[in-house]
Amino acid sequence: MARVFISSVIPAEASRVWERIRDFNAMPKWHPRIRDSRIEDALPGDKIGCIRNFHLQNGDMIREKLLGLSDYDTFFTYSMVEGPMPLWDYMATVRLTPVTDGLRTFAEWSAEFECEAKDEADLISGIGTNVFQGGFDALKRHFGG
Repeated sequence: MARVFISSVIPAEASRVWERIRDFNAMPKWHPRIRDSRIEDALPGDKIGCIRNFHLQNGDMIREKLLGLSDYDTFFTYSMVEGPMPLWDYMATVRLTPVTDGLRTFAEWSAEFECEAKDEADLISGIGTNVFQGGFDALKRHFGG
């Protein structure tokens, strides 16, 4: 099983960062690689089991299912239902933790998935750099970091 873990410190209170990313359908508002997104069957963006259907800037389509969300613990977990990458059994979590020294947020994004051994290094690098760190970098820019 392949694993990706990326963490970052965002220069804003966790409640403000959570407000920006909480809606499972809001990625086009904060992630530069996402062109558009919709929740299938017109379900709310925080309903466990809802599926977001979105396009990357390059046109690739991805469908992901919300598996868990906690406002108290500021995290959401999701799985990939369909996508262009050569992987399967993909499950990821985005979690925010308050940093009380300076009112910052420790953000972590992790994923586990199965793939062919020949694809593992490229997938880990691409997901970690382009998706996870790319999202955190955009959040840092938004909050003035």
